[in-house]
Amino acid sequence: MSWSTVAVGEPGRPRTIWEANVILERGSAINTSELRQRLAALDEEHKAQLTTDDIIEFVDLMQVYEGAMREISTKLEVLDSEFQVQFSHNPIHHMERRLKSPNSLIGKLERRQLPITVESVRDHIFDVAGVRVICNYRDDVYSVSRYLSDQSDIQVLRVKDYIRGPKQNGYRSLHIIYAVPVFLTSGPHYTPVEVQFRTIAMDYWASLEHQLRYKSDLPDSRLAEHSQTLLDCARSLQNIEVQMQSIHRDISGSPQEQEGDDERLERLRSEGKEQRRAATE
Repeated sequence: MSWSTVAVGEPGRPRTIWEANVILERGSAINTSELRQRLAALDEEHKAQLTTDDIIEFVDLMQVYEGAMREISTKLEVLDSEFQVQFSHNPIHHMERRLKSPNSLIGKLERRQLPITVESVRDHIFDVAGVRVICNYRDDVYSVSRYLSDQSDIQVLRVKDYIRGPKQNGYRSLHIIYAVPVFLTSGPHYTPVEVQFRTIAMDYWASLEHQLRYKSDLPDSRLAEHSQTLLDCARSLQNIEVQMQSIHRDISGSPQEQEGDDERLERLRSEGKEQRRAATE
């Protein structure tokens, strides 16, 4: 899988190299021919489970997920621009997008002991399309996620707040799965997209932790030592972010984190669940 990065800058003043309002592609957008090549490259065991119709249906499904991912990205870009107009502050530093690769999807289905079918992907995997939103401050994380979740044409499916409740290893991020309508010739198709909201500090911590966990060949003793150091760093970064957030609140009139955000997201998730149940009856 590949991530593409969207750098968001403030309109109305000269842009530096760090603020160029462009899409920085780390990998080309997946197209039909590329998907077919990836599916054809699967090992014999997996190819035997996929018919020609399955491959065509999978390609079509991936195009819908890509559309959903871009719909969410556009909504976020509009919100960021509105914040600049209303509060003279861009809450989003940049965004990253990715679609899971066929190999990654098959691996996830196997770990869950699910059939290798398009239906399994559609019904059981909700992070096929992913958008990572890197914000400047913790207030920005909750403000942007709150305004996005309030939009009437999308539904909140699942919320995992690892900022207020960090993982044991120190990981912090707000994960929300949305259902967003993708309008095709056959009508709207509500499609899940996982959006990860985090600050710049949370992001570079998570990147280093990921490298340590999945891309290093260190002995167990060194791995444990570095893991403890990263946990200490996570706590230090959290304290630093609180102090910097306090300064930013004094000089900015942008929206702040609210104590009721968790309950509010849970209410939206419940409402989305009821809407989906009513639609199937």
